[in-house]
Amino acid sequence: MPSPDASDLPEGTVDVLLIGGGIMSATLGTLLQQLQPTWKIAVFERLHDVALESSNAWNNAGTGHAALCELNYTPEAKDGSVDPSKAISINEQFQQSRQFWSKLVDEGVLDAPSTFINSAPHMTFVRGEKDVAFLKKRYEALRTQPLFAGIEYSEDSRVINTWAPLLMQKRRKGEPFAATRVPAGTDVDFGALTHQLFANLAANGADVRTNTEVRRLKRLDDGTWRVRYRRSIGRTPGEVRARFVFVGAGGWALKLLQRSGIPEISGYGVFPIGGQFLKTTNPALVAQHQAKVYSQASVGAPPMSVPHLDTRVVDGEASLLFGPFATFSPKFLKNGSLLDIVAQVRPGNLGPMLKVAWDNPSLITYLVGELLKNHGKKVDSLRTFVPTAKDEDWELIQAGQRAQVMKKDPEKGGVLQFGTEVVTGADGTIAGLLGASPGASTAVSIMLGLLKTCFPEQIDGWEPRLRELIPSYGETLNARPEAADEVLSETATTLALTA
Repeated sequence: MPSPDASDLPEGTVDVLLIGGGIMSATLGTLLQQLQPTWKIAVFERLHDVALESSNAWNNAGTGHAALCELNYTPEAKDGSVDPSKAISINEQFQQSRQFWSKLVDEGVLDAPSTFINSAPHMTFVRGEKDVAFLKKRYEALRTQPLFAGIEYSEDSRVINTWAPLLMQKRRKGEPFAATRVPAGTDVDFGALTHQLFANLAANGADVRTNTEVRRLKRLDDGTWRVRYRRSIGRTPGEVRARFVFVGAGGWALKLLQRSGIPEISGYGVFPIGGQFLKTTNPALVAQHQAKVYSQASVGAPPMSVPHLDTRVVDGEASLLFGPFATFSPKFLKNGSLLDIVAQVRPGNLGPMLKVAWDNPSLITYLVGELLKNHGKKVDSLRTFVPTAKDEDWELIQAGQRAQVMKKDPEKGGVLQFGTEVVTGADGTIAGLLGASPGASTAVSIMLGLLKTCFPEQIDGWEPRLRELIPSYGETLNARPEAADEVLSETATTLALTA
């Protein structure tokens, strides 16, 4: 466990080593630097810059996941009721991110808010009587929740046309459709956010190294971790000792945790799913769609495949993205190895992975169907959202790899999980993050949980500063309407967002 004062560290030892240059490592590093400024922090990223994988702006949809529009966070029960609890939980987590970013803007850690976050109303759009009925029930379940204040519902084409004109052009008469809208939604450039957080870490003494690939991790008798690495340029080897290691390396986190030898990683595997988006920068189209619009996933498709048409603002330029369309590669990262999917196999995870394959034939069918779609077929899918879409206005871009978690399950033998999961060693000196959405948007909440687990001796002493950084720390907002309204209003003002 890191020491209260870094002055007693042996040469070549750091308090905290962050492996991977993404939003998770950037968030954890920033929290720790705020809470314990004397600790020595090092960051190793194997590529030539940070935020080049899943945190890159074009490798994700940039949605500030607050469950305002994502239907998979409000499942419909067999009796037809809609449970809002998961949506409320996700929203609570995103509000912690908003509060943290707001405080960092106030303190000059982050640049002008528009460089990484912008208002983009979040909408849900559905067609067909069954889905319209479900969306109305979802709206009724959420509209009384304080964190969902301002949600609107309509089945009127004239109203929906004012919200998102591209959706309503040349719709068939008599077709049932409905939409909800929350003006307070956001579009987040996690690549820009990650760069700014790491720049501040480095400016305040952290050793941020790119082109540095971790090769081996070993727990030593004195409780530290010996981490051996290799420089990409010159192939120069080196090593460092760390009192605490966080593995935030995206799809490669599994590989590195396996190399660490901690028993807690036994039984875990990952299934890589790539993605593509259709993108347009046509000013006429961009001007007619200023929102993020989600719909229902197709039958048999995984939650991460939910189709959505999104406003994106990257480097000050607005564009539209539609997708995702699944692709397949055995690589765990865009810049990974073709052997990744095979190299992960261990005696402890082979059974669960085979069980997942056996239990999910619809996923395989879905992937095959996606791989057979050409550009024209993908634009055909877009036309369910934008009936007037033209092939020539849209280009395909390759998104990031998502390493979906497979793990042991006492009842089923193995399950495929579509969320994020922190795997921690028994003594709390090493932890790693596996999984995907809604990870980036809830990074602050995930890292707060990690702090409680891995730093039990320090967490109580850190609480006053944590409450300064995140006023709702340790409490829920949705149960306190006045507090929820205050936090939403204050963060909106600081981040220059629609309240």
